[in-house]
Amino acid sequence: MTLKELEPQLLALSDSEKAQAVQLLSQGKSSTTQGIEKTPSVCGGSACVAGTRITVWGLVESRRVGYSEADLLTSYPTISATNLANAWAYAAAFPNEIEAEIKENNAVMIQEI
Repeated sequence: MTLKELEPQLLALSDSEKAQAVQLLSQGKSSTTQGIEKTPSVCGGSACVAGTRITVWGLVESRRVGYSEADLLTSYPTISATNLANAWAYAAAFPNEIEAEIKENNAVMIQEI
């Protein structure tokens, strides 16, 4: 089947189904997920810098509150600038996933207070 043949079916999908299709297609050998891994038993299955427990959503949230890349590299000496670039690429590719994890974490933090 060609992309031209698939196009009408893809356009007929709901927004949610389109997002799922994009995520499914991105799970291949895409550079978007290079250096990022999801393991069910690590950090609740959240996307992390490979080989660490440093979540992509945590890095994104840190950047939002004012941490620079230099601050993050100092705070997390086990990661590199390449790891950060991979995290930013992942966050850009899967913004809904990252936003949901940030909201979920913030809700847990509020409950704990």
